[in-house]
Amino acid sequence: MYIFYSFLLLLGLIFHFPLYFFRRTLLRRENLHLKKRLGCGLVNERNQKKSIWIHAVSVGEVISLQNLVRKLKEKHSSWVVNFSSLTNTGLLMAKKKLQKVDNIFFIPLDFALIVKKFFNAYSPKVFVLAESEFWPNILRIAKKKGCAVILINGRISDRSYKRYYRFRFLTKKVLKNIDLFLVQTEQDKDKLEKIGVSSGRIDVAGNLKAEIDLPLLDEEKISIQKKNLNINNKKKVIVAGSTRKGEEEQLLEAFFKAKKIRSDLLLILAPRNPERFNEVIRICENFPFIVQRKSDGPFKDEWDILVLDTIGELGQFYALSDVAFVGGSLVPWGGHNILEPAFYKKPVFFGPYMKNFAFLAEKFVQSGAAQVTRKKEDLVEMFLIKEEKVLLEMGKKAKETLDSLQGATKKTIKAIETLMTR
Repeated sequence: MYIFYSFLLLLGLIFHFPLYFFRRTLLRRENLHLKKRLGCGLVNERNQKKSIWIHAVSVGEVISLQNLVRKLKEKHSSWVVNFSSLTNTGLLMAKKKLQKVDNIFFIPLDFALIVKKFFNAYSPKVFVLAESEFWPNILRIAKKKGCAVILINGRISDRSYKRYYRFRFLTKKVLKNIDLFLVQTEQDKDKLEKIGVSSGRIDVAGNLKAEIDLPLLDEEKISIQKKNLNINNKKKVIVAGSTRKGEEEQLLEAFFKAKKIRSDLLLILAPRNPERFNEVIRICENFPFIVQRKSDGPFKDEWDILVLDTIGELGQFYALSDVAFVGGSLVPWGGHNILEPAFYKKPVFFGPYMKNFAFLAEKFVQSGAAQVTRKKEDLVEMFLIKEEKVLLEMGKKAKETLDSLQGATKKTIKAIETLMTR
């Protein structure tokens, strides 16, 4: 099976790589880090210290793990912590947020000979996967090297479940290399059991993203940040975060209608993908608004729309808002993290497509901390901010709901410690 998988992976690289290379290096001018992903220049770092390797896919997963990594290093300062990511933005975020990590690198291409180089160089005793990133050869080599494997913050989306279940005779072989699954919800546990994972290897630990560690901004800091952005304190700010293609037009149309009714509204748009920054600017310019880029600040002139074209700042921008809208939910994408605005006690709004965060979305709606915008009229009502007392109460409930979800980090650290000492 693994030989066939490696063959298919090689074919995929041969046929897909030219287009991938063109898009990434010539259009986006990104570094592919091919030498590093092939294991070239790796230095054998074996020593007597305990070593752990943590892998996260991209920015969202990196941010969700910063609190865990910080507490691991505080509690076990002698451990060597290695961290890998799959994307350029994930790698940049890791270097920015995980400064106490010993080594940060791109995950290797999933070929056995290459993967062995990384395990020989870093010799981890525990390999940690975040959420749902299953690389067959990496998992197999980890077990061959006697390395314990744990999935943390595990989440099995409906789409992934259907695929895993359909090919469960293969999926079971890959997942048998994982010693312990720490999943977010009972539903995730149930899906794994139906695929064929024994219940004794699965534990519901909660969601690590619920224990986000964002800067606490007092009124003075918020005032300074608003001043730098030329936001008058009398203005009402709506932040639409992690927006996807097809959402900006809907939000802008609703904003246009609301702006006709009250003129004190400002919109901050934060596209999910950096490669869409210019596209979103062009979309905004189709409307009669004054548009600014965050990267052009600080600002002297007034504006109607600010496009957040930077990485890693969205959380703090939610702190400036009166209302927070979380994207990926007006189109069939599955939604994004609603916990950052909740951290800053902001009322949370999102569209009807939240299947990737169904548990959290339901919990927040039931507690009165969030509202679903199902129609165009709902978006307009959101922008109008009519009942401010109701919105303040929603924000208070959002923080209370977030606080009720704590505990995943402690359980995860305990599980990693157990595997490290076995």
